[in-house]
Amino acid sequence: MTHAPPKVIVTRRLPAPIQERMAALFDAEFNETDTPLGTETLVARAQNADVLVSSITDRIDAQVIAALPASLKLIAQFGNGFDNIDIEAAHAAGITVTNTPSVLTEDTADMAMALILAIPRRLAEGAQVILKDGTWPGWAPTWMLGQRIGGKALGIVGLGRIGTAVARRARAFGLEIHYCGRTRKPPQVEDALGARYWASVDEMLTHVDIVSLHTPHTRETYNILSAERLRRMKKGAVVVNIARPELVDEAALAECVASGHLLGAALDVFEHKKGVNPKLLALARENKVVLTPHMGSATLEGRIEMGETVIVNIRTFLDGHTPPHRVLPEGRR
Repeated sequence: MTHAPPKVIVTRRLPAPIQERMAALFDAEFNETDTPLGTETLVARAQNADVLVSSITDRIDAQVIAALPASLKLIAQFGNGFDNIDIEAAHAAGITVTNTPSVLTEDTADMAMALILAIPRRLAEGAQVILKDGTWPGWAPTWMLGQRIGGKALGIVGLGRIGTAVARRARAFGLEIHYCGRTRKPPQVEDALGARYWASVDEMLTHVDIVSLHTPHTRETYNILSAERLRRMKKGAVVVNIARPELVDEAALAECVASGHLLGAALDVFEHKKGVNPKLLALARENKVVLTPHMGSATLEGRIEMGETVIVNIRTFLDGHTPPHRVLPEGRR
């Protein structure tokens, strides 16, 4: 007797090689229009499904989880982040959740390094000069002067996989490496990076010129760069966020940049449920803030590897084993 292949619902269009492989392995239903699914549509498509392949644009809260069919036992997130999923509600409902954490490390670190360079070297501003009318005023000794980053101090909040990859790159650019986090790294890690550990984020912020955020969004890290902490940073410092928008008080960040207390900010993630913060947009138009649209892992190679990781998680789960990238509720991690 042959068994029907598992039914897999994919909420966003994935790279063609991944969709072809999923179609060969599963009874896969794809979203060819690539339009984000609303709650009702997502729940309707998930009926009789075994697996839901979600993305960060899908809001899967407790209400949605309660409406999912009993047949659905795995939510395989296409992405590292999973803030869009109520992990506790899924766990309580007996639904396993997985993500794709390791394959996007190097691509995200590359993008973070580009953002670290962007404000001090005025990259976005300089890229627009010739586009205005096809000319430029020509070289001059004092024109478009930025700031050297070699010798500056980089403070990394969260020295995990991506934070460590950023530190390796930054050290090659001559930056001093500082970091803070819940746990201190072993001496061999610190020595290899030339990294100094700070037990307190408040103390580190007063000593560094650039702050780069690489920590997940949790109850403890929400607005870790609060208004008070942003004001404690060195005058002329820069904020880089490629992790989660919830880590920064955006209104306070805009105020600190507008007042001149901070030199600027480079953000790949930002609050946009009601549109991008107009103060950040205004500052971006003044070339004091650089905004990139969640491009951290946006390489073809990275997205294909993410899709392959999703497939591994699905097949491992369907074979009756614990998937390699299972996500547990915060208190159980």
